[in-house]
Amino acid sequence: MSRRSEEKLAERADRLAEEEALRDLAAGGSGLVGLDGFGGQAAGKASAKTSAKASAKTKAARSGAKHGGNEKRPAKPRELYVPARGWQGAGGGRVGYMDPPTMWRATTVQACGMWPFAAGSGSPMTGVPLGQHLSTGATVCGDPLNWFTRARYISNPSLFMLGMPGLGKSTLINRMLIGLAATGVVPLVLGDLKPDYADTVRALGGQVISIGRGRGGINVLDPGAMGEAAAKIGGEAGEVLKAEAHGRVLNMVAALITIVRGRPMDDHEQSVLSAVLHHLRERTPPGRTVLLPDVLRVLTEGPDRVRAVTLDRGDDARYRDAVDPLHRSLLGILDGPLGDTFASETSTRIDANAPAVCIDISGIGEADTQLTAAAMLAAWSDGLGTVAASHALADAGLAPRRWFFTVLDELWRPLRAASGIVDRIDALTRLNRSLGLGDAKITHTLKDAEALGTDADRAKARGFVERAGMVVCAGLPKTEMEDLGKVVGLSRREIDLVSSWSSPPGWGVRGEDEEPPGRGRFLIKVGGRPGIPIKVAITDAERDLHNTNTRWTTNEAAIEQAAARTAREVARLSQDGPLPLAFPGDPAPLELPAGDASVRGWTA
Repeated sequence: MSRRSEEKLAERADRLAEEEALRDLAAGGSGLVGLDGFGGQAAGKASAKTSAKASAKTKAARSGAKHGGNEKRPAKPRELYVPARGWQGAGGGRVGYMDPPTMWRATTVQACGMWPFAAGSGSPMTGVPLGQHLSTGATVCGDPLNWFTRARYISNPSLFMLGMPGLGKSTLINRMLIGLAATGVVPLVLGDLKPDYADTVRALGGQVISIGRGRGGINVLDPGAMGEAAAKIGGEAGEVLKAEAHGRVLNMVAALITIVRGRPMDDHEQSVLSAVLHHLRERTPPGRTVLLPDVLRVLTEGPDRVRAVTLDRGDDARYRDAVDPLHRSLLGILDGPLGDTFASETSTRIDANAPAVCIDISGIGEADTQLTAAAMLAAWSDGLGTVAASHALADAGLAPRRWFFTVLDELWRPLRAASGIVDRIDALTRLNRSLGLGDAKITHTLKDAEALGTDADRAKARGFVERAGMVVCAGLPKTEMEDLGKVVGLSRREIDLVSSWSSPPGWGVRGEDEEPPGRGRFLIKVGGRPGIPIKVAITDAERDLHNTNTRWTTNEAAIEQAAARTAREVARLSQDGPLPLAFPGDPAPLELPAGDASVRGWTA
């Protein structure tokens, strides 16, 4: 039934009720009673004649009672009647549409006196405020760390997010990053590929480190924060931390060699490399950092400690056969596709006391996959070493305990760069509970994992979603949602809802303020629980800090300045009067005003 039909039925019901009240008045009842208790003005005029007849009947009844007639009991007053839409006629207050009542939200402490009209919606309220529930409008809060430590909703402090480009995935993670930083958690963006988070980290007072050719480098042999913490702690605990730092450096160099070769190192080569690193630690004076060229020098010299590992038995030829492949790979790191990014001192060390850290690798070209993978691995090694050093200092009572939140955006790029990346991410997702570390991984679809080279890598990548404590879905095609439903358990209604968010806007949409229908909408899934659909509305401050379309944004200030300069130039030229210009085909250009050499007539 349409709204117009409902209004007609309501008006008809009001007229019938008023007619019934007038008939009751004619029969001797109380009739219509207005809001003031004395009857409406319009109703009184309409029933003046009827009221006179009723008064005459009342007098007759009273006279009959005085002469002994049958005494009648007075009629019972009718209840107050006011039509739902007001009185008809002038001054009746008639309205055509009733506004719905206003709905208010408050805590149970504030709204306890409103019971039973106050009711909770059941949305989680622990963690960073994310947005409003699409069905109830209630505020929804959450993040991997608070849902793991405080609410105990999840058993692993990790988040995996999927969604089509341009729907706000990194914007939601940016909000979590800001909210967690406000509670003392240290955000670590170890490889910002766009960059999406550098401006936010700067606004938080954090540290932004640029890595790339001509921008900055990382010395993978520098123990960094772990070496400083080991020296500060001392004793047996310090020696344990030094050994851990040695293993981290060894694994990092092995990862770089794997990227250059396209295959893992041999076992005896790792033994040779470990012996070289031990030799350099013992021979390097305090205050000087070991570099990759030093490793090449030691391999060339061939000290006894290194020769013993190669089993050369005093034969130089056997020694060269054992170390030459490793020597060539190290030369490839220094002079090959990785350039000098890892050949010198670390340009900027991570500040262990910074409120947030972002390692910006956006200066590396997208086609340079080897350098991207190497920079990502080096950033993770350095960043996770800082986390381990912080916890070691806290265990020794030399620093307060701090929690960390790592962000890995555009997961598909490092996954495709090299097979070692998959193993490193796999280790991170399994050990983040013991590291005091929460993480968020963002990619587009599950098919990003299917593009990996080997079956083992594809199986490891699929495990990222299975082990994630929270799975957040932005707009995705229906086929992709059905595949995801086999992993996280999505209902048919949830699949249809998220699939509708991947639809583009209509053809008639115009204006830069229009957004796709699914932008800012997400479905949060935890285990087998029903999903929580939310709508995220960002603030102006977040919009200024996190604009992923900066290359497509027009510089309005520059355009206004150029237009102003043009207007001033035109005004200056017009002061001298109209300028004679030379047109194509003229035998000779006409003479121009003196001092105006900038105008030379028409050009082809």
